[in-house]
Amino acid sequence: MDNLKTGTDTLFLLLGAAMVLAMHAGFAFLELGTVRKKNQVNALVKILVDFAVSTIAYFFIGYTIAYGVQFFDSAQVLAAHNGYALVRFFFLLTFAAAIPAIVSGGIAERSKFNPQLFATFVLVGFIYPFFEGIAWNNRFGVQDWLAATFGAPFHDFAGSVVVHAFGGWVALPAVLLLGARHGRYHRDGRIAAHPPSNIPFLALGAWVLAVGWFGFNVMSAQTIDKISGLVAVNSLMAMVGGTLTAWLAGRNDPGFTYNGPLAGLVAVCAGSDVMHPLGALITGALAGVLFVYMFTCVQNRWRIDDVLGVWPLHGLCGAWGGIAAGIFGLRALGGLGGVSFAAQLIGTLGGIVIATVGGVIVYGAIRATVGLRLGQEEEFDGADLSIHRISSTPERETVL
Repeated sequence: MDNLKTGTDTLFLLLGAAMVLAMHAGFAFLELGTVRKKNQVNALVKILVDFAVSTIAYFFIGYTIAYGVQFFDSAQVLAAHNGYALVRFFFLLTFAAAIPAIVSGGIAERSKFNPQLFATFVLVGFIYPFFEGIAWNNRFGVQDWLAATFGAPFHDFAGSVVVHAFGGWVALPAVLLLGARHGRYHRDGRIAAHPPSNIPFLALGAWVLAVGWFGFNVMSAQTIDKISGLVAVNSLMAMVGGTLTAWLAGRNDPGFTYNGPLAGLVAVCAGSDVMHPLGALITGALAGVLFVYMFTCVQNRWRIDDVLGVWPLHGLCGAWGGIAAGIFGLRALGGLGGVSFAAQLIGTLGGIVIATVGGVIVYGAIRATVGLRLGQEEEFDGADLSIHRISSTPERETVL
C-alpha cells in the first residue's frame, strides 16, 4: 500500500508538472499575440530558452537554497519512493521558471537576449528561492514569528505572492530601467498605439494558461490525499469573475477580456484552498477591474511601457490575492479559517520588497555593464531580425 501511495502521489504531481509546463506555451503565445509582428519569433525563443536556463539554475542552486535538497546522490537513491522527490523538483521548477516568463512580457520588443538569460539565472538560482524558502519552507523562522505574533503564518497555497506578485515586482524595475519603446510616447503628449499583432494567438495563450492553471492550483496539494475540489471550483469562480469584470471595465476589448481570467486566477492562488466559492468570485472580479484600470493608468497616465501589463496583472493582482486570502479565508466570511489578515499583509509586503530590490540589483547591474536594451536601429528592425535573423512569416526564399 505504501508503494501504491507513493506511486499515485508521483503520478499526481507529474501530471501537475506537465500542466504547468504547458502554461509556458501559454506565456509564449500570449506574448506573441500581444507584441508587434516583428518581435514574435523573439517571444517564442525567449520563453523556451529562459525555461532551459531556469532548469539549470534551479536544479544546481535554487532548489537547494529554498528546500535544502540537492541531487548529487546516486540514481538509486534518487529513484526511491518512485522518484517522488525528483518529480517534486520538476513541479516546483515550473513555478520558478514562471518568474522570467512573467518578466519577459514586460520587457518585450527592446531587451537584449543574452543579458536577460543571465538575469534569469540569477533570479531563479538565488533571489526567487530565497523568498520561496521563507514562505514555503519556513526558512529563517519568519513563518514561526508570524504565527506566534498574529495567530497564523503567511498563507499562499499556490503562489499569488510567491510566484505572481514576485515576478511582477521584479519586472517593474526592469521595465523602468529599460525605458519605453522608441516612438511609444511623444513630447507633445501623443501616445502611439501598438495594438496586439495577433488576437487569435493572444487568445490561445490565455486559454492554455487558464487550463494549465488548474494544475498550478489543484496540484499544489502535492499529494493525492490532500487534493481538494474546493481549490478547483474556487479557481473556476475567480477565473469567471475576472473575465466578466475585465470585459465590462474594458468595454469589450479582447485584450482586456482575455487577460481578465488570468487576473482572477493570479489573485485566487493564495487562498484557493481556504475561501468559499463566493469569496473566490469576488476576489477574481476585483482583480479583473484592478487589472484594466491599472493597465490603462500605467500605460497612458504614468507612461510606463509595460508591454503585456505584467506589473498590473501579476504584481498588483498577485498582491491583492495575498491580502484577499486573509479576508475571504476567514471563517466570518465563509472561509475555512487558519489565516490572519496581518500575516497576509506582512508576507505580501515582504515579497514585494525582496522582489523589487532583487530586480533593481540584477537589472541595474546589467544596465551598468553590458546594457539592457537593443540599439535604436535594432529595435526599429525588430528583435526577430536583429537577434534571430528571421521573421515569423518570411515572405520570400533566399538563394546563397
